[in-house]
Amino acid sequence: MKRFGSGGLPRFQFPADRYGADELGRFLSISALGSLFLALISSGGVKSIFAACSMGLLVWCYSRILSRNLSRRRAENNKYLQKRGAVMDWFCLKRDCFSQRKEYAFFRCPGCGRTVRVPRGKGHIRITCPHCGYTFDKKT
Repeated sequence: MKRFGSGGLPRFQFPADRYGADELGRFLSISALGSLFLALISSGGVKSIFAACSMGLLVWCYSRILSRNLSRRRAENNKYLQKRGAVMDWFCLKRDCFSQRKEYAFFRCPGCGRTVRVPRGKGHIRITCPHCGYTFDKKT
């Protein structure tokens, strides 16, 4: 069905039964552009590897955009968002630890593996993890 705009020309509409772009698609297209840039500045056999990676990422991106399997594409995007959230949380934790490094010492709990923050300059202290309740001794 053609729809006409104000100039009488057909107006493009994305098909309603296709998945379209999402966060994973954006990541794939940006990664493809980065790989293409690396292919442009590199030389030799590495150049063809980066070019092939770029082409593969673009094919994967557009096959997802034009896919009709909506539930599978949503599941892929949700899995990507969960992994991206974990990576972002890790970077935010490292940024916060770095900005607070003068006032606080950070230790990893041997019981649950989470990071525990304690004040600096208190000598030997007994630390109780607020998440799991494990108690351990450290020098601050």
